[in-house]
Amino acid sequence: MKTLFDKTTLRGMELKNRVWRSATWMALADEEGGVTNELIRAYEELAEGNVAVIVTGLTSVVKNDAEIGGGVKFYDDRFVEGHRRLTDAVHKHGSKVMMQTAIVDGPVDELTTEQVEDIVRAFGDAASRAERAGYDGVQIHAAHFFYLSKFISPLLNHRTDRYGGTQRDRTRILYEILKDIRSKTSADFLITMKVNSTDEYPGGLTVQDFLVTSKLMADAGIDAIEMSANGTSRMGIKAGKNEGYFRAAAMSLAALVDVPVVLVGGLRSMEKINQFLDETKIAYVSLSRPLIREPHLLKRWQEGDDAPSACVSCNTCYRTPGHQCIFNLRERQNQKL
Repeated sequence: MKTLFDKTTLRGMELKNRVWRSATWMALADEEGGVTNELIRAYEELAEGNVAVIVTGLTSVVKNDAEIGGGVKFYDDRFVEGHRRLTDAVHKHGSKVMMQTAIVDGPVDELTTEQVEDIVRAFGDAASRAERAGYDGVQIHAAHFFYLSKFISPLLNHRTDRYGGTQRDRTRILYEILKDIRSKTSADFLITMKVNSTDEYPGGLTVQDFLVTSKLMADAGIDAIEMSANGTSRMGIKAGKNEGYFRAAAMSLAALVDVPVVLVGGLRSMEKINQFLDETKIAYVSLSRPLIREPHLLKRWQEGDDAPSACVSCNTCYRTPGHQCIFNLRERQNQKL
């Protein structure tokens, strides 16, 4: 029987349970994209709450990327020391931490083959820096219509060179990134991927395309796959009623590949999480909004209070300073009065 509190091993690394913190943009970087004390404290609080694997928010690997407010950047060695402070804060509580490497946006069809190769090397170089900064691994971000997600989508990639055409060729950039990272990091460094199970647009990535991409990456040696989709962070999630809205695609993937599959999307109760783990081949679950509301949610469950997450899926956290839960902000404000 699989449960969320099982200890597991991933690429020889022991994980204290089956819960990941899904990458979440917190808008807490400084003006240059560097790590701040507020950002470090946010990750340390998750580690105090016993989350096994913390995936950082989107971290841009190129200098001239599109801007997102408070976004983290990691295109130069000068950022390494700040990230070392972050990883040290997480590790002292026994959690693992992976950097989500990404490019926010950019052209797809217009790039030369040589420019695509430059992008591949940028991801490998960032992973090398991440290892030097103390990260346990990286997650290649190919979901949510950020740049790599657009690259693997038939809706947006119309290239005629080796990076376009079939789904296999559209995926080539991902497995070349994987290969480049492997060549620049140690043997026990984790490399995972987040990928859309569907673009949710006519002519976009389908579940069948997603399975082709994921199988190629599994065969190439990716360590785990967290699957999502456009249209994430759905509202109206009720514990015990409509949890796990990506589970069908995750189950299909888990039946197809030998690498661990990570389920994200609308998970709110320990009961349902344990059910999804035990009744399927899904290996891990990943939480975002529940951990914004309750960074110590997992610790609460471990201590015997098994009430579902207090998150009401209102999505107001995406419009608050530091992307904090509006209810937590109100509680703190009331305490000051």
